[in-house]
Amino acid sequence: MGRLPSTSTENPITDPTAAVPVVGMGASAGGLAAFKAFFAHLPAKPGAGAAFVLVQHLSPDHRSILRELIQQCTALPVREITDGLAVRPNEVYVAPADRDVELQDTTLHLVEPRLEHSQRRPIDHFLRSLAQARGASAAAIILSGTGSDGTEGVRAISLAQGLVLAQEPGSAEFDGMPRSAVATGVVDAQLPAPALADRVTAWANGTLSLDRTEPNLGPAETSALSQVHALLHARTGHDFSLYKAGTINRRIERRMALQHITSLADYAHCLEGQPAEVDALFRDLLIGVTQFFRDPAVFDLLEQRVVPQLLRASPAGEPVRIWVPGCSTGEEAYSLGMLLLEHAESTRSAHRIQIFATDIDPTAIARARTGRYPASIAEDLTPARLARHFTAEPGGETYRIHKALRDLVVFSEQDIVRDPPFSQLDLISCRNLLIY
Repeated sequence: MGRLPSTSTENPITDPTAAVPVVGMGASAGGLAAFKAFFAHLPAKPGAGAAFVLVQHLSPDHRSILRELIQQCTALPVREITDGLAVRPNEVYVAPADRDVELQDTTLHLVEPRLEHSQRRPIDHFLRSLAQARGASAAAIILSGTGSDGTEGVRAISLAQGLVLAQEPGSAEFDGMPRSAVATGVVDAQLPAPALADRVTAWANGTLSLDRTEPNLGPAETSALSQVHALLHARTGHDFSLYKAGTINRRIERRMALQHITSLADYAHCLEGQPAEVDALFRDLLIGVTQFFRDPAVFDLLEQRVVPQLLRASPAGEPVRIWVPGCSTGEEAYSLGMLLLEHAESTRSAHRIQIFATDIDPTAIARARTGRYPASIAEDLTPARLARHFTAEPGGETYRIHKALRDLVVFSEQDIVRDPPFSQLDLISCRNLLIY
């Protein structure tokens, strides 16, 4: 079977046929041994070729010798990243300790870190830029390390339809980072470092196919697709038949590739016998990736024009009611809450604020209710907002939402296809929902 028809793309890149696949690799404590095992097993010319970017936690005043050590394990050229360095296939790039790295179009750029060393998340920072720049031609690998850096980055790579891998925690010297990545539910495989090299080689060869034809589905494929929908509905209770065709077809295609299945009928048969694969497809379809103040220009407009008007127009004593369908892990709802709280306090408004945030993903709702987020959110919030609305938890790895903000939001599971909507609303934020 050819590729499923696609009507749109969530993360387009300027010229996907010319883009070199890029593999972002993150590690911390114990990462050197994992890096060496990976590259020692990687072929000298790994098929069609990918570029590898290595990001490791180091003190900013530490001179890394990672480049020299990796060069001893591979015939591929290993370079330290300098600003404006172009990525090329079958080359390895090592990030310096004192700068964050971003991929912009086809070049790597060094940027001054916004956060102090103890709060920096250089792996998340790079993977986010990689997801935006490469889309489905991006891969992330999380290796040995402590903490949770890379966790938000792999979510972004998954949303972009890239490949997400993690070192099998039992094979890692320090399993904190791999376990944190695996806990997101978006990791496509967890393997020892040498086996990760095999998986990436196969992925890189497959992604460079220039055959982008989109044949129409024949009767047999249409029937198989209906069967996939039926199996999803039976397992999860949710009907995905009205989702964007392009979105659901790409997600099915991604799962087929990971299972090494080329026929849609064979994939439907696979789903019949493997409930865990139905669950994996369900997670992929939810696209549970968001962030605080995503698209800052949108929130600037809300802050300057919409929020003041909402509060002015609401009668005294009446609550301001907002609904966020498709709230995922809560960042969108809490971002709106911050704007309303701040304006209400600055104008000494006595309005009550009620935000209803709903999603079909029970795991995402449970996380949103806890109000705990990784320290990497500091990159999405101003220092003033971070201090005003969050408390750093012991260890510095997470922040917790302040009670005043948490109490504004009611989270609940809801399927807008079958469940009744909320009524008497002043604002509905559908931005996450419209992804589907």
